[in-house]
Amino acid sequence: MTRRRSHNCAKTEPSELKRLLARSIKHCLPLNRRVLFALVSMWLISGLTLLPMLAQAGESLVWLKRDLPPLFIFEGPDKNQGVIDQLLRQLIAGMPQYQHSVKKVNRARGLQMLRESALTCDAALNWSKERDNWIAFSVPVFRAMSNGLAVRRGDREVLTPFIKDGEVDLAALLAKGSVTLGIIAERNYGEFIDALLKQAPPQALTLHYGNDALGSLLQMQRLGRLHLLLGYRPEIRYQAQRQGIDEDELQFYPIRGTGKYLSGYIGCTDTPQGRQAIIEINQLLHNLPRDDLSEAYAAWLDPESRSEYLQASKVFFEQQAGH
Repeated sequence: MTRRRSHNCAKTEPSELKRLLARSIKHCLPLNRRVLFALVSMWLISGLTLLPMLAQAGESLVWLKRDLPPLFIFEGPDKNQGVIDQLLRQLIAGMPQYQHSVKKVNRARGLQMLRESALTCDAALNWSKERDNWIAFSVPVFRAMSNGLAVRRGDREVLTPFIKDGEVDLAALLAKGSVTLGIIAERNYGEFIDALLKQAPPQALTLHYGNDALGSLLQMQRLGRLHLLLGYRPEIRYQAQRQGIDEDELQFYPIRGTGKYLSGYIGCTDTPQGRQAIIEINQLLHNLPRDDLSEAYAAWLDPESRSEYLQASKVFFEQQAGH
């Protein structure tokens, strides 16, 4: 005769599992299956115990890194000792509420990830009005030298007609269409320069989309396939050294109409989670000695630029703090 299940067995709910487990097994199951279900029930109870612990595990936060010396350094004796490499370790240590991971990407892939829904941040971004529509930005994090033009000494005569007071009129240079400028695809060079690049004749630009983009462009310049290279002077100096190019082979010129320095920001996905992360990042940055970041960056500059940069950076962040 089949045993009738008890009323209590039918009414058992998840919240009553621990209290009624023994009675459920005793009265609701055939004798020869009680051992098996007792083991399963023990596993379920263990799972319920672990749920609060799992809930406390932080949300995943992916940090993007690009080969962008001296901010990020992927290879060589200074690997992981770039200016933002060091800052990133401080940010991760100061945000234990997240499960952090670091992903190396090129510029195009990094921007794509920042458009997706997963919580992702990049600690070395330029701000622009266009980006501000779809990236949540922090307060300014560090100051950097503005982009300029690198030319091989043997090609510098192509710039001579466009140099005034030591600066290059990039708008006139590009409009002429007689030189080729190497740039990294989808990189933000600052609003002023980006506007000039958008107006340039297509034949005046050589874009590189892949990894080690700047190193590849330097080699193209060395082979005479492009005349000029646009970028940050410290980055170009570092990459030229890696490529075996003597720094004396290159000459650098600032671009007319740009400021001498620009700010770097942290940017996260523009979602509720990303905006909350930026709030927490700003709180950390408020207590971060900016002089340390400035000193780390200045160490990568040529000696004649260091003292002026450090003074300008100090004044900028004092003004930001309202001093």
